[in-house]
Amino acid sequence: MTSCRLCGSVSLASVVDLGATPPCERILTAAELDGPEATYPLHLRVCTECWLAQIPPLITPEDTFTEYAYFSSYSTSWVEHAKKFVDGLTLPDDAFVVEVASNDGYLLQHVVQRGVRCLGIEPSANVGQAARERGVPTRTAFLTPETGQTVRAEHGPASVVVANNVYAHIPDVVGFTKGLRALVADDGIVSIEVQHLLTLIELNQYDTIYHEHFQYYTVASAQRALASGGLALVDVELLPTHGGSIRLTAVPEEAAGEPSQAVLDVLDREKAAGLTELSGYAEFAARVGKVRRDLLRFLIDAAERGEKVVGYGAPGKGNTLLNHCGIRPDLLAYTVDINPYKHGKFTPGTRIPILSPEQIAEDRPDYVLILPWNLREELSRQLSYVHEWGGRLVFPIPNLEIVQ
Repeated sequence: MTSCRLCGSVSLASVVDLGATPPCERILTAAELDGPEATYPLHLRVCTECWLAQIPPLITPEDTFTEYAYFSSYSTSWVEHAKKFVDGLTLPDDAFVVEVASNDGYLLQHVVQRGVRCLGIEPSANVGQAARERGVPTRTAFLTPETGQTVRAEHGPASVVVANNVYAHIPDVVGFTKGLRALVADDGIVSIEVQHLLTLIELNQYDTIYHEHFQYYTVASAQRALASGGLALVDVELLPTHGGSIRLTAVPEEAAGEPSQAVLDVLDREKAAGLTELSGYAEFAARVGKVRRDLLRFLIDAAERGEKVVGYGAPGKGNTLLNHCGIRPDLLAYTVDINPYKHGKFTPGTRIPILSPEQIAEDRPDYVLILPWNLREELSRQLSYVHEWGGRLVFPIPNLEIVQ
């Protein structure tokens, strides 16, 4: 990486180097196990001019999202989160709602139920088809300024544009933001949810660094990114989703007033945490190393005692963790996932089998390592039966925790 993708500065400082890993969602079939597997450097840097944290664009969105293994609706808590957002929207009678990266219709299904006109823009054909089967109108496309203009010409301007968990996934930040501006009405709003770099740093959430996430936002860097496409940040809400996210509310810059007190408060928090100077990033790599050592020590000790450890989930973040720690089936016998698309396949790089969740009750392992730790409350309820035979749940982040 030679320059910042937002401001063009060549002043990029290393935050953490996680080595080289395969793309996190490129799970393997059995037939692919004896073939070569491409890996790419995973090195997070921060621009010391605009403070956008970023990794090099070594893979393209087309590589990842033409066919995608992640279906949002498999998380009941995420669907409920989306429903709560839709229920809280005040919409005019002639409202038009667009979601960018609408996945399988997890959010827009609630808009359809309200009888409101809507459209999803989703690049992955397979998950977009799942949305259409739910009755959610979906266009298979990546958002560009041209796509935004085409949708606006065909359907009219959008009262609300939603972009949840996609603003980190696009290497062309400026072009994508211009696409959002092209979609939204002059008096409309853009709502973006994205992981907050502040909690990523403070809570050691380094496994959310992977190749399909090209950048990681503070409110300060998001404000600058939005401005690059003609949008102004007017409000922010701190959310617990994905371990700590920010919901950014933006409007066309010509319609914007002063940002809310919440925006000013979070900007102050980020400054106090040192995220507008290198001091805020200085200890992160050392804390990442401790997460790795603690998890490996636990897994090795369990193996020496003859105890069985299996995983729960095969999310992108889990594959960053497994590859960084060098975990193989000798330490983690298998992992399970609720998504049948992944059953019978293997995690990228580490080649750990992915099975159906029913396997846990059948095998009664000593420990279940929770890879999607951000769903802790939901999964603790779902996996409460593990305690019936004395099994324990293990959470690797922010610090290793074995639940008694």
